Amino acid sequence: MTSVLYDAPGPKAKQRNIVYSVVFLLAFALVAWWVLSAMADKDQLAAEKWSPFVSDSRVWTTFLLPGLWETVKAAAFAVVIALPLGAVLGIGRLSDHAWVRVPAGAVVEFFRAIPVLLLMVFANQAFAQFTDIESEIRPMYAVITGLVLYNASVIAEIVRAGILSLPNGQTDAAKAIGMRKGQTMTHVLLPQAVTAMLPALVSQLVVIVKDTALGGMVLGFGELAYQARTITANYGANIIATLTVIALIYILLNSALTRLASWLEQRVRQGKKGSGTVVAIEEIDTGLGSKV
Repeated sequence: MTSVLYDAPGPKAKQRNIVYSVVFLLAFALVAWWVLSAMADKDQLAAEKWSPFVSDSRVWTTFLLPGLWETVKAAAFAVVIALPLGAVLGIGRLSDHAWVRVPAGAVVEFFRAIPVLLLMVFANQAFAQFTDIESEIRPMYAVITGLVLYNASVIAEIVRAGILSLPNGQTDAAKAIGMRKGQTMTHVLLPQAVTAMLPALVSQLVVIVKDTALGGMVLGFGELAYQARTITANYGANIIATLTVIALIYILLNSALTRLASWLEQRVRQGKKGSGTVVAIEEIDTGLGSKV
């Protein structure tokens, strides 16, 4: 069976693929054995280093769950602010007016070029010098600010690319029936671009969740990854076990977010199959009637 993009392997190719798969599995097994052996030599597989996560509930109630809550809270605030801000900036870059398009483009390119960690550090210093925010909650404000500035710029590019990916005939058809540009963007372009943008937006939301760890490592923000320090300080040198558990929590959290976004994407696609965008006649440019 063949297609334009794929040629079905022949008998020799299938044999080579089987050999490559076996060699890869053997190499992977050897690397895993070497890693586990090195950990065992350093007593990192000892039961006392892993048992607190099973036998002592205080590890979860005092450290892990509060850290997870801080991670989710910071990411949620960043998403709620960055999504509409990024959409506005992305649409602004498509404006016909230079006084809108140029500033929007400058903001996007500026903050997109700066590492998010530097934005967090700058925000933390700015809050310390120019505001009265208490030092205990200042890192959270700095993390949210850095995440919003960087990710809003990235989301703006996602929005702009999603709209530009639509056929020009969509805009021409809207103009032909007298719709203004704002109506065309709201009722025609954005609803169709959302479906194309969803995978990239979901990936960016996962990045936001993971980037909260930068604030914990540098600014002392008490998110999930930061709790590794406090757990190892209270339960001995079990850093490998602690980081492994934290990594699993991140995997579960981001997997749940991805599944939720996939479900939402399916609902959006099904909704578009069952209904279309309806614009009231009163909303169409009233100037069209005077030209007829």
